[in-house]
Amino acid sequence: MAHGVPAAAAPAPGAAAGPHELPVFILTGPTGAGKTDWALALAESAPVEIVSVDSALVYRGLDIGTAKPARELRARVPHHLIDICEPTEGYSAGRFVADALGSIRDIHARGRVPLLVGGTMLYLRSLLHGLAALPPADPLLRSQLDARAAKHGWPALHAELAALDPQAAARIAAADSQRIQRALEVCYMTGQPISQLQRATVSALAGRQLRYWILAPRRRAVLHERIARRFDDMMAAGFLDEVIGLRRSKDLSAGHASMRAVGYRQLWAHLEGQYALEEGVRRAVAATRQLAKRQLTWMRGETLGEWIDPDSQMSWNRDICHVLARLGL
Repeated sequence: MAHGVPAAAAPAPGAAAGPHELPVFILTGPTGAGKTDWALALAESAPVEIVSVDSALVYRGLDIGTAKPARELRARVPHHLIDICEPTEGYSAGRFVADALGSIRDIHARGRVPLLVGGTMLYLRSLLHGLAALPPADPLLRSQLDARAAKHGWPALHAELAALDPQAAARIAAADSQRIQRALEVCYMTGQPISQLQRATVSALAGRQLRYWILAPRRRAVLHERIARRFDDMMAAGFLDEVIGLRRSKDLSAGHASMRAVGYRQLWAHLEGQYALEEGVRRAVAATRQLAKRQLTWMRGETLGEWIDPDSQMSWNRDICHVLARLGL
């Protein structure tokens, strides 16, 4: 593997690696690719602990719609950064980087290897490439952008962003008001594209040994089929009832970041009478496919990642176990 742990980094035979010699494993991929199953299979046979890289799994109560690993699995295999926030709280890339680094240090201190798993590419990119020094929010500018969006729609502001910062626009959905607003705000305040500022950063993992895999079907039709089947399974498991229960909280609204997650947003809108359940499901599946498309766009720009087809018969577990054995684990 081109991006494996260098042989020179392995300790002498019979000697266990120290915390600073241990690698960080990363398994990402588009939603629906099967990352969780692959990670759990590895964790059952190797001294790894799973660190979630998912902006929805941080929230308590968002279980079915996030395909959150069952509690019994989490009791058997150590997981980190799951159920750490109330759905009324906000959670940022900056907080994720701090939390992830803390988890990585703790796992290494136990003589184990962190396996970062998830598809929230903003979080992963922030960890791998660093956080940009961006200006604080400008309430006046934001109110002006909100007023323009109310008049013309967020897709129109997304088109404006595409002209100013094509790279950022390619990663942001045309209806993602929060990220469109922030990207335009930074561009107007600094005179520089947010994507350019984000590139001029230093990785929080600089100097650490990384192995990075991207799990994705080779054919898009296969991924689309997986996404549709998974959403059907979520609905059968009680996803709608989960959203009904969340709506009963007087403090939670459709405007909270947790309820803007794909699937939750569409079912919430259905419950508010905006469209029938069948239409809500159709929109949720379509939005999930669009999310997967954006994730893949980000992933294709990553030079570190090694691509794996989830339907291939690769000896992923065995190869990693061999690497860990060389490290004395």
